[in-house]
Amino acid sequence: MDTLNILLMGFISIVIVNNLVLTKFLGICPYLGVSGRIDMAFGMGLAVTFVITLSGTLTWLIDHLILIGTPLEVTRYICFILVIAGAVQLVEMYLRKFFPALYESFGIFLPLITTNCAILGLCLFINLWEIDNLLEAVVLSFGAGIGFTLAICIMAGIRENLNLADVPTCLKGAPITLITAGILTLAFMGFAGMIR
Repeated sequence: MDTLNILLMGFISIVIVNNLVLTKFLGICPYLGVSGRIDMAFGMGLAVTFVITLSGTLTWLIDHLILIGTPLEVTRYICFILVIAGAVQLVEMYLRKFFPALYESFGIFLPLITTNCAILGLCLFINLWEIDNLLEAVVLSFGAGIGFTLAICIMAGIRENLNLADVPTCLKGAPITLITAGILTLAFMGFAGMIR
């Protein structure tokens, strides 16, 4: 299989089949916390896409050029967390300067991108899956961010419609959100096994 097909299959796989949020259950906190409105969800998705792409790429480079085969390999997690924190700081400074309303609307969730387990999970999965070239690492990282954005935007669209629906009182708020998240997860798990 040529390189372009491998990259395309990897991208489709990480976006739909192996979506970090809906099949690996990583990044659930912002997925449920920021998915109340589609504009906030899309903004958060773009921020996470940038951070996860930058972090996945940089951690692959650090791991393969510096850490593997040296005694420094034990510092892998610390290095990954520092790279993620730096990428989040870049996003935070950019949003504060150019999109202050979006920055304010995120509230505590923007700094919490640092602790988004989907980002650290992807950085670790890239090593676990033994990705052997930088281009694959970049494509998988970008695909994971797009998959997160897709999941959070779908959830936000459903939640906006649920706000207009006649939901029983006992199911309003968190219960209907969790039921919806479960059904959405089941729908995405239907893609399991399509791409290996």
